[in-house]
Amino acid sequence: MRGVSDISRASAVGERYLQDRVAVVTGGCGGIGQAICQRFAREGAVVYAADITPAQTLHSALRYVKHDVALENDAVAVMQQIEREHGRLDILVNAAGIEIETTIEQTTLNDWNRIFAVNVTGTFLSCKYALPLMRNAGAGSIINFGSYDGFIADPSLAAYCASKGAVHALTRAMACDYGPENIRVNAICPGYIDTPMLQSFFGDSGNIESLKQAVRDIHPIRSYGTPEDVANLVNWLAGDESRYATGQLWVIDGGLSAQVQQMRL
Repeated sequence: MRGVSDISRASAVGERYLQDRVAVVTGGCGGIGQAICQRFAREGAVVYAADITPAQTLHSALRYVKHDVALENDAVAVMQQIEREHGRLDILVNAAGIEIETTIEQTTLNDWNRIFAVNVTGTFLSCKYALPLMRNAGAGSIINFGSYDGFIADPSLAAYCASKGAVHALTRAMACDYGPENIRVNAICPGYIDTPMLQSFFGDSGNIESLKQAVRDIHPIRSYGTPEDVANLVNWLAGDESRYATGQLWVIDGGLSAQVQQMRL
């Protein structure tokens, strides 16, 4: 793991925070994924945005690679490409994810399997095939995406909550297994973030603006987050300033889960 002295030297010569690091971001063309990719690029990293379909506009410094996280062959192919082109991987962000708004009774077995395939198996596969490349680098930072819904639950998100709880447990287990090899593993646990997924939650009802304001008002900070807010935390975890941070679940939710909701009635 690059140490404190390395951080000081980088600051002294004015290097960007992730200068020349190689990063893969799954779901890199989504709302949060794009923000992470763009932040990494500004910090000097070589960034691969891995997603099923490319974004309509992609930062010129980013490299798009087609990737379905639920397919093992795709995970292998992405990491083989990284190995050919760089021989190592420094950063993996598992930002790909889907949400299904149903109770358990309303959830079909296909829906259950699909959400676990993307949110859990996708994380597993990306990590599994990234680890040898991080071993080549002598260090690495893996950042998974859980959710505050992995701690507490929103109504009608049973399968989603279960999948995020699994990501939390996997993150801690990997941190224990790979810490001795200087590979850190953390999870970001967002609350309400202004993404297409959140907009689909709001729907197209006639009172959408009042619903949005109600969501803002339940937060102590009186707003929901932006993809850039999440990217700031991911960026820190990706680099050397967070060298002693591993096995943690980093909640970023504007204080939503810190409060006792019924006290506001």
